[in-house]
Amino acid sequence: MKKSTNSRRRFLHTLGFGLAGSALLTACARAGTGAAAANSYLVYVGTYGPADQDNIWLYRLEPATGALTRVTGARGGASPSFLTVDAKHRTLYAVNEVDNYEGTPNGGVSAFAIDQQRGGLTLLNQQASGGTIPCYISLDKQGRHALVANYGNGTVAALPLGEGGKLQPASSVDQHTGHGPHKNQANPRGHCMLPDPAGKYFFAVDLGNDTVYGYTLAANGQLQRLPTPAHQAKPGAGPRILTFHPSKPLAYLINELDSTMTALAYDASRGSFREIQTIPTLPAGFTEWNACADVHVSPNGKFLYGSNRGHNSLVVYAIDPSSGRLSLVEHVMLPGKTPRSFALDPTGRVVLVAHQQSNTVVTYFADARTGRLTPTGVSVDLAAPVCLQVYPDFLRG
Repeated sequence: MKKSTNSRRRFLHTLGFGLAGSALLTACARAGTGAAAANSYLVYVGTYGPADQDNIWLYRLEPATGALTRVTGARGGASPSFLTVDAKHRTLYAVNEVDNYEGTPNGGVSAFAIDQQRGGLTLLNQQASGGTIPCYISLDKQGRHALVANYGNGTVAALPLGEGGKLQPASSVDQHTGHGPHKNQANPRGHCMLPDPAGKYFFAVDLGNDTVYGYTLAANGQLQRLPTPAHQAKPGAGPRILTFHPSKPLAYLINELDSTMTALAYDASRGSFREIQTIPTLPAGFTEWNACADVHVSPNGKFLYGSNRGHNSLVVYAIDPSSGRLSLVEHVMLPGKTPRSFALDPTGRVVLVAHQQSNTVVTYFADARTGRLTPTGVSVDLAAPVCLQVYPDFLRG
């Protein structure tokens, strides 16, 4: 595998893409039984861990305490950095964030069957991602296609899902063009691809050319780009990840390069956005390097959280219920470096933060009334965590 020339991804392990066979490991004993077990959640963690070792991990989260108990691990191939699980919790999909797949200028996508008793993973198959350095994957609402954003060359792709959840070759690939004024915007860079809440439209966030593109997806897997961009960010903003409000026609876009957050009104009939507000993610006076990363709305729709790498913090905003505008609640200084990803449990009680460079995942309690965070004191060690996905505890073992 050749080494990526992308300085922003210089930390990637340029290891062989091939998986070292199926990895089904013995699960640890369940943490609690009865009501306690029913109130737990499962957390799959994607990492930049070495391909010849376990690098996708499963933990059980106890929301009453914020405790994380390791359940199992699996070998996910080279850099399984971003994950998603299908609606029936039977298949896990991972991007393999590399720039060479079987000698071609592609990254990879892997599908794994989930052991319903223990949560372990067995490789189903792999496909090329339709571009280099894939960094985001989601599924359409019908569970028929995987949608991938490729950071390296600015493409997005749809991959049909076949029998048993296996990945089929990409049915459609769309190449973005253009660039922005920032040094990290020399070419288009796909960073997010996800459906809207109704599953009618799909949105690709391109960090390299400051654009959010809208798409439709035909039954045959063809992506059709809408005639005009869904949103045009400020030049040099570097939009990274988009997230929708759980109950209102609103969305929020975190901008990596200028450390801002944008509130958007969503027109679900047209698949377009109107900017409401853009505000800083950093406290006044902070002038050192920073790059924003992840963004999530609380399940109750009252608060918005974003992560700052460099400042190493989470920013917390209150969402105005009428206008969708944001007001600062607090900046939470984190105990580790590079909060690449964070997640909330389905109740919004616990916030989990992955420190990529400090090799830890920590948890916080979130106040449902104020949005403020309080550390639980829980911290677990694992190599280079970069994606956290939280699901109901579906295991039967």
